[in-house]
Amino acid sequence: MAQQLMDFTGRTIIVTGAAGGGIGTATARMLAEAGATVIAAGRTRGKFDENIAPLITGGLSIVPVIADVGTDEGVAQVMEAALAAPGTLYGLANVAGGAAPQTWMRAERVTRADWRALFEQNLETMFFMSQAVARELRARSLPGAIVGVSSISGMNSAPYHIAYGTAKAAVVAATRTLATELALDHIRVNTVAPGTTITPGSGAYIDEDVERDRAAIAMGRRAQPEEQAGVIAFLLSDLSSYITGQTILVDGGLNLKWTHLGADNTSLFLKNEDFRAAIQR
Repeated sequence: MAQQLMDFTGRTIIVTGAAGGGIGTATARMLAEAGATVIAAGRTRGKFDENIAPLITGGLSIVPVIADVGTDEGVAQVMEAALAAPGTLYGLANVAGGAAPQTWMRAERVTRADWRALFEQNLETMFFMSQAVARELRARSLPGAIVGVSSISGMNSAPYHIAYGTAKAAVVAATRTLATELALDHIRVNTVAPGTTITPGSGAYIDEDVERDRAAIAMGRRAQPEEQAGVIAFLLSDLSSYITGQTILVDGGLNLKWTHLGADNTSLFLKNEDFRAAIQR
């Protein structure tokens, strides 16, 4: 029974942020392995060649789409590919987002440009892709499921990363409202809020420190991308058919301890003292 409920055969599912080698790539692979036709959206051809091409060569049904889902043109391009693909449009995993190391800073240093860039990257990509998929599903009277990606930073304080944390908190708020509006259309909307996860993006400012991880996280380690992808797949699947409007914190119990801030209230996960000092200026 469980295997049948996790079977996406005949369903087309869009995954944004699919080519980066982290949560998006793991999600695309997992859904395709479960029978879905995956529309893998991303912005960089080189990352597709590195992370998505081998999956296609291995026989998985993945359609690569190089597009910026932060633009109307990019959203339209992804939707065109999804509607042209074999199978029936069913779902969306909004993994596109993130934040570069230079976005860490004190709140009083954040400019309007900084603020808007992080909201565009993390909230607008989620909302306008969700809007486009919901519009098509409703027009065809099709059921479906949409999953966003927030962050533990959107569920708690995010010192020295206020714009990112606030944008990710807004993803949670948007999820609840979308879920309410779309519930009677049989379209479910949920969100995953990852804790610290080992990805190429997080490697830009988080180093390897086993003892720190043991002290900060109840389960004693950071997540693998596949552990986030598994929850995304669950929320897209019929196993979660009576769940909507929820945000699932997937953090290994980091929030249970929440001791990852040092004496200066900066994150112990930050890579080095120079970086920690720079963001406090």
